[in-house]
Amino acid sequence: MEDSPIHDIFVVGGGINGCGIARDAAGRGYSVFLAEMNDLASGTSSGSTKLIHGGLRYLEHYEFRLVREALMEREVLWRNAPHIIWPLRFVLPYVKGLRPAWMLRLGLFIYDHIGGRKLLPPTRTLDMRRDPTGRPLKPIFAKAFEYSDGWVNDARLVALNARDAADRGARIHTRTEVEDARYEDGTWTVLVHDHVKDSHYEVKARLIVNAAGPWVDHVLSQALGRSNVHNVRLVQGSHIVVRRKFDDPRAYFFQNADGRIIFAIPYEEEFTLIGTTDQDYSGDPHDVKISDAEVDYLCAAASEYFVQPVKRSDIVWTYSAVRPLYDDGASKAQEATRDYVLRMESGTGPLINAFGGKITTYRRLSEAMLEKIGEVLGEKGKPWTANAPLPGGDFPATGYEAQVEKLKEAYPFLDLRHARRLVRLYGTRAQNLLGLAKSVADLGRHFGADLYEAEVRYLIASEWAMTAEDVLWRRTKRGLRLSPAEAQTLDEFMKGLGRRHSAAAE
Repeated sequence: MEDSPIHDIFVVGGGINGCGIARDAAGRGYSVFLAEMNDLASGTSSGSTKLIHGGLRYLEHYEFRLVREALMEREVLWRNAPHIIWPLRFVLPYVKGLRPAWMLRLGLFIYDHIGGRKLLPPTRTLDMRRDPTGRPLKPIFAKAFEYSDGWVNDARLVALNARDAADRGARIHTRTEVEDARYEDGTWTVLVHDHVKDSHYEVKARLIVNAAGPWVDHVLSQALGRSNVHNVRLVQGSHIVVRRKFDDPRAYFFQNADGRIIFAIPYEEEFTLIGTTDQDYSGDPHDVKISDAEVDYLCAAASEYFVQPVKRSDIVWTYSAVRPLYDDGASKAQEATRDYVLRMESGTGPLINAFGGKITTYRRLSEAMLEKIGEVLGEKGKPWTANAPLPGGDFPATGYEAQVEKLKEAYPFLDLRHARRLVRLYGTRAQNLLGLAKSVADLGRHFGADLYEAEVRYLIASEWAMTAEDVLWRRTKRGLRLSPAEAQTLDEFMKGLGRRHSAAAE
């Protein structure tokens, strides 16, 4: 057992909502302890389509409040994290027999005007016979609409929220699972299992925030003893990554005959990301993986548009995640609300659950949660995150290229593509990673592609990375470029360091 002070807030879950809440709360002066049973962003928050978007298709389901809030967040998040978030233009081909052109124009008009758009360019109509985005597509697509949304490195968004929360005093503990919680004399006593040390200890807190994503009901039933719990609808979304299908920097929004949509998005320079699916899921979210039917669906849907069909043999990587949508009784998975619901659990000590939500609105969800926390614990501070850069994001929203130039000037030995990648991941903190290095040799052991020991050590010390998977698939996407043998070498190196807990977690 570990002696522990009484924290104000115990947060369950190290996804985007849990880390966003922890950051906001710590910044207002609350003492925070966050427990994540695996790695940060190891569930839903690293399995998204990587978009900061209003959700154009949600207008069809009359989710106007959600769409407006999400649209307003696009430029707020871009401003505060311009290294990992940037504008992306989407091309939506008109397909005769599906949604009529007037409906698309109306939806995009609403999209342009209800969200406080200032820097993002407006919608325009394209002649696909002349526009470069028409070249990879079949010649039957003569007209399209181009509109703005944003791209996000989702797993890094989580890690940076956690890093900022810790910098502001929060205690962030990964590989730490909540097993039991009891409320006595105005205080929660939470029993946690540290899976790295294989030890148990208790943490005391005045309030629990359950932000466990797909496991939110599991936490309620297993750790908190609730019976007949059913608050979220689990929906599986899968993606495929193929070799680059087109050179244009714009992405595609494809309508399907079944009423669903998929995106085809430029990804990690040499690839195209295609997704997502929407189907109900039952089982442990840890076990989710793409099905043969989903692979066939995504290949067929994309092949309806591209001149060169997408085949199974083109796929270099797949990923799947389970979205915990608030169960509103919708008949179809794609119709279930993407809005969030925050609810105080009755009959116990102070316990607030976060159900649903989407990555674009995580910051607003956090603010709403802090309002509820303030009602219970007493208000501390004021909303502050709208104008607070995330770590490494303290440069102008349009200043990425200038940051790359600065990094190249400071470290002239860096290859340009390497410098661009480091700024994309770490922003102004890339110099913290590189330190006093004067040559490539100073970066230490080379693991493959442009991944060196200096970066790995930085991720262990500052971002809670413990395994090769943490580094290759969540903190970076170097897993797309390292061979299995190189990945194994990295894993052995990290195990050999003997750093079972990163300094960041203490």
